[in-house]
Amino acid sequence: MEVIIRPDKEKATELVAKLIAKAVRARPSLVLGLATGNTMEPLYSKLVEMHRKEKLDFSKCRTFNLDEYVGLEADNRNSYRHYMDEHLFSRINIDRRNTHLPSGTAKDLEKECEKYEQKIKKCGGIDLQLLGIGRSGHIGFNEPLSAFFSRTRVKALTPTTIAQNSPLFDRPEGMPKRAMTMGVGTILEAKRIVTLVVGDSKADILAKAVEGPVTSMVSASALQLHPKCIVITDAAAAAGLQGKDYYKWIFENEPEWDEFR
Repeated sequence: MEVIIRPDKEKATELVAKLIAKAVRARPSLVLGLATGNTMEPLYSKLVEMHRKEKLDFSKCRTFNLDEYVGLEADNRNSYRHYMDEHLFSRINIDRRNTHLPSGTAKDLEKECEKYEQKIKKCGGIDLQLLGIGRSGHIGFNEPLSAFFSRTRVKALTPTTIAQNSPLFDRPEGMPKRAMTMGVGTILEAKRIVTLVVGDSKADILAKAVEGPVTSMVSASALQLHPKCIVITDAAAAAGLQGKDYYKWIFENEPEWDEFR
């Protein structure tokens, strides 16, 4: 696992945007795994800006999002489909038919999860997976004790996750208590993973994910097992890392992803 520390949130976000842009330019038909949340909004804004000013072309890209709430229609303002449309898809030249999220209102949720896995496989797997890390250490909605070989499935959300996300809802008490999520095993099959973690509130969990033991109690620790995972963070989130001085020294330059050329 490579850890790259940038001085602040803006510079960390900018580096992730550059890496995604480089991958898209190198492989126009890139299969992107996407994430949601407050951390990702500035990142998507930068990608939109690159599209407008630098002609970054998403027309042939395929995307798969990590998760979706159970019970929310696609046009619900709190659904992740709505989030992605608002923050990215409607603002770039991507074919919406090539943007995929699991349906939280499917009649048969288990079958919907199986279909989602098959869609990913049909596209040849995910080339580049974007991740954040939740305060409980979850990636996607893989809450503590998620199996490392898990596939896309329905998960009950922990009180920590509900407390973190419910203020985003008009009626916090109405937040769904379940979500559909790619499994840890699904995520680990991505060819490349880039994880963006910023802010002092993530310092403790980032240290556990990067330098702690690999354990199902911290799903993000499974990323230590991936051969090509980069964690990009700011100084605030990196404060708890024992190796922070080493990371700063060894990764002074932007990483080269020659495989995408």
